[in-house]
Order: sequence, then C-alpha cells, then structure tokens
Amino acid sequence: MRAVAAVLAAALAMGAALPRPGLLPHGPARGDARLRPGDDESSPGVPLRPAPRLYGRAARRLYVGTNGVISTQDFPRETQYVDDDFPTDFPVIAPFLADLDTSGDRGSIYYRQDNSLDVLDQAVGYIQAGFPHTTGSFVPTNAFIATWEDVGAYQELSQDTEPSRKLNTFQAVIAYNDEDTYAIFLYPEGGLQFLGTRPKESYNVQLELPARVGFSWGDGDDPKRDGLFHSLASSEPALRTLERESNTGVPGVWVFHVGSVAPLEHVEPGAAPVRHAAGSADYTRTLYSRANHYSRADHTSMELPAQHSSDTLHPDHGPRAPALQGIVPKGLPASLGQERSRRLHPNGDGSAQQSYSANPSSYSSGHHGVGVEEDVHFNPDVFTYSAAGRETCAQHHGRCSPHAFCTDYATGVCCHCRATYYGNGRQCLPEGAVHRLNGKVSGSLTVGRASVRFQDVDLHAYIVGSDGRTYTAISGVPQPAARALLPLLPIGGLFAWLFALEEPGSENGFSITGAEFTQNLEVTFYPGEETVHITQTAEGLGADNYLSLKTHIQGQVPFLQENTTVHIAPYKELYHYSSSAVTSSAQREYVLVAGTANQTLSYRLRQNITFAGCPHTRLLARQRLSVARAFTLYDSQEHVLRYALAAHIGSAGDNAENSPVNPCHDSTHTCEATARCQPGAGMEYTCECAAGYRSEGRGCRDVDECAEGLSQCGPFTVCLNGPGSYRCECHSGYRPAEDGQGCVLLAPVSNPCEDGSHPCAPGDRARCLVHAGGQPACECLPGYTGDGISCSDVDECAENPCHPAAVCYNTLGSFSCRCHPGYEGDGFQCTQGSTQRLTPCQHERLYPREVPPGPSPVGNGHVPQCDEEGRYRPLQCHSSTGHCWCVDAAGQEIAGTRTAPGSTPPRCGTPAESVQQLTPCEHARLYPREVPPGPSPVGNGHVPQCDEEGRYRPLQCHSSTGHCWCVDASGQEIAGTRTAPGSTPPRCGTPESTERPPTMCERWRQSLLEHYGGSPRSDQYVPQCDVEGNFTPLQCHGDSGYCWCVDESGREIQGTRSEPGSTPPCLPSVAPPSVRPSPRPDVSPPATGTFLLYAQGQQIGYLPLNGTRLQKEAAKTLLSLHGSIVVGIDYDCREKTIYWTDVAGRTISRASLEPGAEPETIINSGLISPEGLAVDHLRRAVFWTDSGLDKIERARLDGSERRVLFDTDLVNPRAIAVDPVRGNLYWTDWNREAPKIETSTVNGANRRVLVNKDIGLPNGLTFDPFSKLLCWADAGTKHLECTFPDGTGRRVVQNNLNYPFSIISYANHFYHTDWRRDGVIAIDKETGSFTDEYLPEQRSHLYGITAVYPYCPGARK
Repeated sequence: MRAVAAVLAAALAMGAALPRPGLLPHGPARGDARLRPGDDESSPGVPLRPAPRLYGRAARRLYVGTNGVISTQDFPRETQYVDDDFPTDFPVIAPFLADLDTSGDRGSIYYRQDNSLDVLDQAVGYIQAGFPHTTGSFVPTNAFIATWEDVGAYQELSQDTEPSRKLNTFQAVIAYNDEDTYAIFLYPEGGLQFLGTRPKESYNVQLELPARVGFSWGDGDDPKRDGLFHSLASSEPALRTLERESNTGVPGVWVFHVGSVAPLEHVEPGAAPVRHAAGSADYTRTLYSRANHYSRADHTSMELPAQHSSDTLHPDHGPRAPALQGIVPKGLPASLGQERSRRLHPNGDGSAQQSYSANPSSYSSGHHGVGVEEDVHFNPDVFTYSAAGRETCAQHHGRCSPHAFCTDYATGVCCHCRATYYGNGRQCLPEGAVHRLNGKVSGSLTVGRASVRFQDVDLHAYIVGSDGRTYTAISGVPQPAARALLPLLPIGGLFAWLFALEEPGSENGFSITGAEFTQNLEVTFYPGEETVHITQTAEGLGADNYLSLKTHIQGQVPFLQENTTVHIAPYKELYHYSSSAVTSSAQREYVLVAGTANQTLSYRLRQNITFAGCPHTRLLARQRLSVARAFTLYDSQEHVLRYALAAHIGSAGDNAENSPVNPCHDSTHTCEATARCQPGAGMEYTCECAAGYRSEGRGCRDVDECAEGLSQCGPFTVCLNGPGSYRCECHSGYRPAEDGQGCVLLAPVSNPCEDGSHPCAPGDRARCLVHAGGQPACECLPGYTGDGISCSDVDECAENPCHPAAVCYNTLGSFSCRCHPGYEGDGFQCTQGSTQRLTPCQHERLYPREVPPGPSPVGNGHVPQCDEEGRYRPLQCHSSTGHCWCVDAAGQEIAGTRTAPGSTPPRCGTPAESVQQLTPCEHARLYPREVPPGPSPVGNGHVPQCDEEGRYRPLQCHSSTGHCWCVDASGQEIAGTRTAPGSTPPRCGTPESTERPPTMCERWRQSLLEHYGGSPRSDQYVPQCDVEGNFTPLQCHGDSGYCWCVDESGREIQGTRSEPGSTPPCLPSVAPPSVRPSPRPDVSPPATGTFLLYAQGQQIGYLPLNGTRLQKEAAKTLLSLHGSIVVGIDYDCREKTIYWTDVAGRTISRASLEPGAEPETIINSGLISPEGLAVDHLRRAVFWTDSGLDKIERARLDGSERRVLFDTDLVNPRAIAVDPVRGNLYWTDWNREAPKIETSTVNGANRRVLVNKDIGLPNGLTFDPFSKLLCWADAGTKHLECTFPDGTGRRVVQNNLNYPFSIISYANHFYHTDWRRDGVIAIDKETGSFTDEYLPEQRSHLYGITAVYPYCPGARK
C-alpha cells in the first residue's frame, strides 16, 4: 500500500498522470520472458500454478500476443480478430487490442508469473483502491504480468517511408488467490501515443481503426454474434481518457474483478469514483436498465468516461433503510436479501423509494446476510473453526452467485439463491426460464465386434424449465456407435434430473449441485452383460448461463441393426442424498422395433453424483424422479442422436405414485408461453407474470413503462421501452446528471482555433488543432514546412516528382508537372508524341547520359545546348566546370577546341553536315544513358537492339547479365516477361501490331511493384507471371521459403502451401492455348429488380432486395477483379453500367451489366488513391476523390474531358455524392483535425462548407433523390445523420454504429458497409433501428455500396 500511495503522490505532482515507475517492475532484471519480435507473434502457454479463476473457469495457461492481448488459449491468425469489435471468438483480456508490430526491435513485450512480495503488495494496493469496501481481506498469492514497452503500430514500409516514431507503453496484471481474480490495466503518462492502427488490406485507403480495451468471454453457440463481453474503450474519445482517468483514484490505473469461485456473470469494474480530466465529456448515453437479469442488451458495458451516482455506486455500504425480508427456501435461516439491481432509499416520510443502478456491473458478487445460530440437528463435525478464524460472508462473499445471498453460520458460510431463482447458491438460474447446455463427448466403444473411437463431438441440450422438459442432441458420433447408444437414455436422463419440475417441498438436481459436479454411471446390458461406463463432468456456467459439460463414454454396448427404433416407457427412479453425493440404481426395460418385429431387453444402471454442497443445509434423504415421457431417436440424415424427456421430482413417500399430479408438473396447465405456472395446494395453480409484464387472461403482456409514466427517466431524457424493461437515453448534446436519473447540458469548451486566439500561421499555410485542456497546437499544411507558427513553402521540384520528360514548376504549397514538347501526358506520365520525333540534341537534353571513357562529345554531366531547329549549337559550355568547346553536327567535340574556365571561349563555325534525325532507339544505341529511377525502357547499362527502321526490337537481351525481356513500341519493358540468364528467352511479338492488354497477373504485379516503390523487400510478395501473362502455377512469397499452387485466376489452391525447404508439385492451371486466349466474360448478369452492389476487395458483390429486405440467400459475386482493390462504386442507370475506383491498379473502370461484358478502364494515369466515386446520369459525367493527391476531379463517362475541380483545402477527401437534378456535388473530408462536409455545383462553382461541427470520420455519404436529404455515416462519432442540402434540419438517425465505410439510401432504409462486422447493415430511416444484416461467407472488409434501380432516380415524380 505504501507503493501505491507513493505512486498517487507522484501522479498528483505530475499533473494527474501515472509516472513510468507506477508500472509493476518488469524486464530482464525481473526474470521476464521476452516475446519474439514480429507482427503476429504469440508466447508459449505459460502454466499457472495454482490456476486462477477467469470468466468462471480455471485458467491453467495464459498466452501473450503481439497485438496487445492475453488469452487462455493460443491465438488464431490475426486476420480473424485484430480488426474486429468485441466480442471475440476466443477468451481475451485486452489492455490495447490493435495491429501492433515489434519487428526491427521496435519495442519489447515482456511477461512472467510472479509471487514476490513487492509485486503483490503493489498489485493489492491498486485493487483495494478500486474496491475499497470489498477487498479489505483480499491477499493475492500470485500475479501474471505482461508489459508492452515502446511498441509501434504495424506499418507497410517502402523505400520512401520512415517508421513512425509514435510508440505505446502499457501493462496488464492479473492478480489472484484461490477465490478471486482481478485484472489491472496501467497506462503511464505519454504511454499511448497512437490510438488505432490501419487495417492491412486498406492499401492506399487512409483508414485507422481505434484500439479495443476490455474483456471478452469468447464462448456461446455463436460467440461472434452472441458472446458476452465488457468494453472499456473502443472509440478515440474513450481511448484518450485512459491515461488521465481511472476507476481507482490513481490516474491511468483501471482494475476489474474478473473471476471468483462463484462464476461472475460479467466483469465488475472498480467502484472508486471515476477520475475525470478537466473538460472531458461523458460519451455514455445509456443511464440505466431495468432488466431483471443480465440480458443481451447489457453485454456491452458502458465506455469511458462513465459517471455514476454516489447514491448507487457502492452497494456494500449497507442498506439505507431496513431491508425487506427475503423469501428463502424452507428450512433455511432468514437472511437479509434484495434484488441485485435495486436499491431502497428512505424518503422523508419513512416510505421507501425504488431506484436503479446506473451500472449493474459495478455491484459486488453477492450481498451479506445476518449471522444466525445453526440448527442443532446439523452435523457439528463437518467444519471446525475457531471463533477468530472461521469463514464469514464479509470475507467470502465472492463465492455466491450475484443472484444469491450469503448467510453466516456458527462454523462457516453458505450461499442461497434469492426468490425467483434456483440453484445451490454458488450458481443460480431464473425460475421457469429456458436454458442451454453445451458440451463435448469423447469415447472408445466396442459395438458388437467393431471398435469405434470419437473425440470431442458436440453435445447440445435445451431445457424448458417451466415444465421440466429436456432435449439433448449429440452430433458426429460415428456408426455403428451412434445407433448403439439409442437405449442409453441415462445420458439425457442426467439433465432430466437436474432440471426436473419441482413439486412443493422438493428440489431438483441443479438446486442441490449447481453447475459443478461429476456423475459416474455404469450400465450393464442383458442378456449379453455388456458394460459401459459414462462420466459426465459439469464445469460451471458460461456466457448467457450456458452450462458447460464434458462426457466420456467407454466400454461395450450391443449392436443394433439399421432401421431399428428404441422405445422406452415412462418410468420412476429413486434418488438417495447425502451432504456431498447422490446415488441411484434401477433396472430398466426398452423395446427394439425393426419392421413388424419387437424385442424387449433390459439394462441395470448404477450412478453416483458427487458435488460440494453446503454443510449447513438439510437435504431430503430420498426423492423420486418421475419421467412422464421418454423419447430416443437417431437422425441418419443429420447424423444426430437425440434424447427427449419430461420429468418432475417429488417426495419418495409410499403413496407418491397414487397421488394426483399438479397440472404445472405434467404440462396440462393452460398458462400461455409468456406466463409461468405456479403450483398451489392440491390441483390448484396460478399463472404468474415476471416483473415488467402484466397479466392478460392466462398470459402476460409487456408493460410499456414509458407510455404509462412508470419510468424513472428524468429531465432531458428519452424513455425507450423494451421487453420487460426500459432504458433512458440523453438527448443529443446532453450527458447524464450526477443524480443518475436526469441529463444536463454538455458544457461548451472554448476553442481558440475557432475564436481566432491561436498563434498559428494563416489558414492557407497552417492548421490549428485543439489538444486536451483546450490548448491550441499549430501544424503546417502539406506543401509547407515549419513549426506551424511560421510555415515556409516546400520546393517539391527538388525531389524530382515529375516524369523525366517533364518540367516541374513549384508553386506555394504545391507544384505542377508539364511534359516537354514532343511528349504527351499529365506530367507524371509522359509518352512520346506520334507526330513529332526528337533530334539527337533534344533527346539528349531530356535524358542526360553517362559518357563512356574517351573523348567526350559534350562533357560528363553536361546538358547540350540546341538551336531552334533542334541541332547542336556549335559552341558548347559546361554549366558547372566552365569549360567550353566546339562540336560537329553529331554533337562530337572537335579536338583541340576545349578552353579552360575563365578564358575566352573558342570561335566555332556552323557545322557543315546536315542534322540527321535519329530514332529514340538509334539515339540510345549511340549515347547510352543513365536511367532515372523507375521502370527502365531498356535496362540499366543496356544498349538496345534496333531494327532496320530504327525501332526497338520486341525482344531485348542484356549483353552482360544475360537477362532477356520484351518491350513495347517506346522501349518500355513489358511486366512479367523478363527471363533469367540461361533460360529460354520470351516470345515477343511486334509491339505495334500485336500488343495485347496487360493480364490480371501483369496488372497485379505492376501495381504491387509501384506500391513497393519499384523495389520490393525480400519478404514482400510479387506475383510471378509467364510469357503469356498467366499466373505461373507455383507462387512463392519472396525469399521466405513459403510456396503454394494457384489456379488460373491466381487464387491459392487450399492445402498446397508448403513450409520452407519443400516445394509443392504444381500442375499448370490451364492447358497451353494454341492461339492467344480471348478475354473471359467477367460479369455474372444480375436478375431484374432493385439490388445492392458492394465492393469487397477483389470483387463486386450482388445483394438483391425484396422490398427493403435483404435476400441474403440469393447474394453472389457479380464481378471478379483479381489483383484489384475496389473502393468507390456507382451505377449509371441509363446505360446499365457500373463504375468503380481501384486503389491497387490506380485506375477508374466500368462494366456493363449485360451478360459476358468485360471491364473497361477509362482513367489509368494521374491517380494515386482514387476512393469515392459518383455518376451523374443526366450530364453523363463521373466525379471522384483522390486522397493521395488531395483532389476532386470530373470527366465524361468515357474518361475524356478530364479536369480538376478542387485541389486546395483538402486533406483526406473520401466520399462523394451528386444530385443530378439540381446539379449539386457533395463530398466529405475526414481530416482528423478538421473534418468537414462540403458542397459545390457540378462545375466546381459556389464551393462552401456544409457541416463541420460534431463530426469525426465521415466515411460514407449519400444523397436521397426522393427525400432530398443528404446523409452521412460517421466512424468517429458512430452517428448516422441527415440534413437538407442547405445544412438546415440536421438530425441523428442512429447513434450507435460500429465502423461504417460507405452508405446508400433506398426507399425507407439506409444500407451501409461496416468494417467491424465485415457486412452490409440495414437501418430503418424513421426509427433508426437495425433491421437486418448480411455477412458474406468470405470474410474481408467491404468498401463502397450503391443501389441499382430498375429506373433512373429523379425520372419519376
């Protein structure tokens, strides 16, 4: 505790932040292991002895991963989780889950298990600071410490980029003893320099996904959709608060209760008042929920910085008014008990006022009861304690379920479930609810003479607690074992006993054993006396109260013929009980039916069930289980073995068999499904409704607390009704008030960047940023350099950004490139004009050459001077050395004419010969030149071969290296044609007449070569193409040694990837064609009607609509574009043609939706990162944004008449939308410092800012031609908002998006792509509710989305 006090004092001295010494000791000096450097590494499993309780299970091993995460199991590939939101598919503790990378010694990751006193003392100090009222006696015995020190974000580095200097440091500590486990997250001052990472497959799309901080259980039927989790932070505003806020009172330190001997239903955060930085806003909207138990809506915990009412934050302070007497089971002592999520507060008149917890997860595991003297009939020898050392509820409250109360006895403690729950106190389930059970079955059986083994096949059980029905399904048991297990009804009979309907005064199995027990069952079949042993072990309750079970079957069972069915009559079974075991034995008959033949056989069973019970509870000595219906079946189509039983449990008295059965017990009651049947005296019963429901006949209907005024929502809130509950949300611009009920206005924060009080340079040179605390920071705009207060122009031309055949012109904050005379292009790409040839002098001015040894015609490094007709001037002077000399008509120096610097230049006459016009190939042969960076037309140091007419020969071979390659008419090397020395040269056609368009392989190869800066590293993949441009069957990843086979489209053939040292045998994917293959049809034509098109990396997907409902079963791939990364997409309704941008190929293309149509590239130069795209079907124009060039451009639909609309005041332009009818253009700029939405006319006039307040990362933008609304999806604020085209009438449609990328409006719905869900999400325009989602089977990020109408929008009124 002294260590924590010192840390707190240091934090206060440093301005409320955790200093580095506040981290627990770590590093090699403390014996830490260091994780191997890399991008996606994981540690070996670290065995923990003893094993802590984590998420209700024993965590015997822990694994540490590069990506800021700890798990109880080894990690899947990072692509399966690193970009996804909670919940994850596997259990995680995530202090900072993001795509981290320690390659190149960028930081270290340390981990160890420790039990040293200084470490445990510091850990318990933090824990007790966070849980001051419940951990006074907590003494950890061990700690597991993982530290990420100065680690960086993953970065794709090229020759032109430097590694980011932003590095993060943080630590996770798991401290535990035999009963409780706590997690501690520590973030020192300056430890979080970046808050998110770019997805790997984003290419040039500038996206950054925020890190995730929290916990995920990772289990359930479909954990990706339904798993429990607790999120501390997953947005930039919440992540920014981690260093300076806290739930312990120590800034940067966060503690959580994550495990106990009684499994927690959820993570409990520290209960100390959350420390807030000055001026921080509360980003939590939800105030409270009146759900009676932890529902799906509660799975997502409130994010930082959550503020709580002091009245409801500490349930363990004790009741503020006399507690209501709890209803306890018969024979148990009375104890104080209250509903877990409710408080009672006294009013002035002595009455009690009911209120609700602002955050149910902040409650402790159980509540304390009063101490009582135990029953004199209890066995006093079970536990023996001294009065001073006996267990008390204050010490061991964590053993109890959150739905139980703890009772102190003279010799110890026991837990008892509250009213409306049942169980053994350590685990409690709601009465009458439906439960599920998941498990694995393994076994080794002899069936007749056959031996059958099976391992970890699935078992699922479904329990209807209201009438004692259980359904069990075991899938995957191989034949003949599955059929032979039909008579073994006791496998499902265990669940019938566990969840049998209880007669008055009786208890089913779960009420006695809870969710932790072991059943041993022996079954002997007659007449063959085959014996089988079954062991079933329950391992506690998991997510959503799912019971987890392992089953092992071993022995011999009789063989059953095919088409045999098994019938088992209703039966009764007697169970005997002691304090820690249950036993039973029985003889049971079953009937085999095969066609018309019946055979009656039998088996004897003996079983015992062991458990850890409460020694102070008196159990009935005997109870009788009555099974009214028993059913067993093997489904040969689904390969599933099924058992179904309906059972109730009651007294084992002599007249039990003849007594009438209450309708609640035999399901003959008339209560509807929404009500619970409650047995009364004799044959009487009542139909009762749960809290939040009202009786309606024999059923129940939901109470609308909002409409009936029964809610506790305060001022400036909105009441939202839900099944059995309601919740209150703040109006936009408001935050929860201190009383935990109402909302108050968010205090405006002064912004020096807006009021002009900042010291930054003018807005055309610098931008102003507001940091925490309202302090302004200045930053020069791109194209300028300086400290932000003073910014000077950067001369981009000094870096030679233009094509070698172009001139660079520097301007303030920018530059431009212009091709030389005789060349055509945009300055970045210039090609020789078809109508004009260069003279040798002009050609040499463009391409300065390296001069071979001997007399120099112009001087080394000299750029010759030409006259107006392109001839060499007779007098040449070197611009650097000052030497001058005379030349002849060919530019050759005339011997004896060179003069020294400073002397009089020689007198040179006019050359006598006429100037000969050399072709580029001939000139290159005469004057070998030094080739500028980038693809070489002839190869460095290579002297080209020319034909009789002076043109480049199609095949070029290097005289020194032996490499050969094909060239086009300009001498440019054709990608994918180079062959190694000694191999067969490629077959090259005549460039002018037979040049073919580049293939997918060649396009992809060229794109990646450009992406890598022309020189890929040895660990980067570049596709290998053959001479025809097809993918070679064998592909290898650089020099890593990993190789695989591919099909004709370059897709990896599953199962062929080999390890280093071995190469898979790959066959050619297509037979060699006798003639050049014709392009295959790429478009799979869609059906008629309205549908959505979405971009998913290398393909465009088709998703039809039925009205506004997603027809997911009919979704398919419309267009496959291997090697591309499609981002923006739109549709021309007049020509029925789709248009898209490709950031990998740096192109804009289109394709008709007619069958067999081929893609056509319309823009293939002057692009870096083309993203958003919009089609104006009336003006026949296309508009696009380029976030690499920070431009917005337009062109005709065929790519002609291209022009720049805007190239200033843009930082990260992304989405773009057009209103063809009114001729307006809209676009987003998600500049993180100053995001905005702008508008202009389609011709670029009247540009103005439409929205720049309360937006973060406006990724998606759509204009609805029917409602005339402009709407956007914001990945920063998580909002979907709409406004009128003039910026008025702004409203929030949905405020809880995940990570939207693109959005489209159709009818009464919005559809957007989401990078967290990797799917298409549907949202109702009026209610803002999520109505549907489509998740493609192939998991990868989705980009643009558009709607295709059967008519043109705006053509109808």
